[in-house]
Amino acid sequence: MANLGFIGLGNMGGNMVARLLAHGHRVIGYNRTRTKAQWLIEKGMRGADSPREVAARADITFSMVSNSEALDSVADGPDGFLEGLVESRVFVDMGTVSPAVSRALAERVREKGADMLDAPVSGSVFTLEQGKLSIMVGGRVDTFARVKPVLEDIGPKVTHVGSNGLALVMKIALNLQLAVQMMAFSEGVLLAEKSGIARRAAVDVMLASAIASPMLHYRGPFVFSPPDEAWFDVNMMQKDMLLAMELGRQLNVPLPTTAVSNEFLTAARATGMEKKDFACVFDLLAKMSGI
Repeated sequence: MANLGFIGLGNMGGNMVARLLAHGHRVIGYNRTRTKAQWLIEKGMRGADSPREVAARADITFSMVSNSEALDSVADGPDGFLEGLVESRVFVDMGTVSPAVSRALAERVREKGADMLDAPVSGSVFTLEQGKLSIMVGGRVDTFARVKPVLEDIGPKVTHVGSNGLALVMKIALNLQLAVQMMAFSEGVLLAEKSGIARRAAVDVMLASAIASPMLHYRGPFVFSPPDEAWFDVNMMQKDMLLAMELGRQLNVPLPTTAVSNEFLTAARATGMEKKDFACVFDLLAKMSGI
C-alpha cells in the first residue's frame, strides 16, 4: 500500500484514482472543481484544498491535466505542488504536454530534492477500465523502479523509454498516428460507400483486414454511432498534433500527413465539432463527399 497524491480528477485522472483505490492504496486528491471529485471521496479518497497540500501529504504525487499551461498553473504559486514537495518525494506527470516544458519542470522539482517522471498513457477511459492501458515513462532509472509497481496498478504495460521528456516524445509520436489513421480509414470507407458498397460491409471488411489496428477496432464503429461523450475530443487531439508539428520543425522531420490531418481538425472545430470525439472527421468528410 502506497501513500499517493493525485492532481487533476477529470475523466481519465478520476478513473486512475479509482483503480488505485481498488488496489488498496491511500490517495489524497485535488481537482479545481471539487464537486467532480465527490464520487472518489465516497470511494475512500481524501480530498485536498490545493495541489500544495497533495504534494505535502503524499510520497508520490501524480498529475493528469489538460496541457502545458494547466500543468504550470498547478505547479506554481503559493498553492502549487512545488511548494509542497520535499526531499525524497516523487512527482509523476501523466498528461501530454510539451517535452521542453516537462524537462524544465523536472529541473525545478530536483531543486527541491525530489524527482520527476513523465508518464503519459496510450489508451482511453475504455481501455483503462478494461485494464489494458499502456504507460510510457521518462526519467531516472532508479526513480522509475520505485514508481513502477504503482503504475502497474493503473495499467499493466509500463515501459521505461529513456530520460525526462522522451516518454512525451513517444506519446506525441503515437498520438499523431491516431488522427492520421482515422482520416485514412474515413477516406476508404467513404470511397467504398459512394461506389455502392454498404457502409457496414465496408467497415466489416476493413476491420478484418491487414489495415485494422486496435484504434480502428475501437473507433471504427463510431462511423455508425458516435459516443455520447467524447473519448478524446477534437480540441485535445489538435493540441497533440500541434505539439507533433512543433517537434518535427525542431528536429527537421517532415510530417506531411500530420499537417493535413491537423487541417481537418481545424475544419471540424470551425463547424462546431470541437467537443466531439476526433473520429468526427468522418462526418466532416462525409458531408464533403455528399453523403
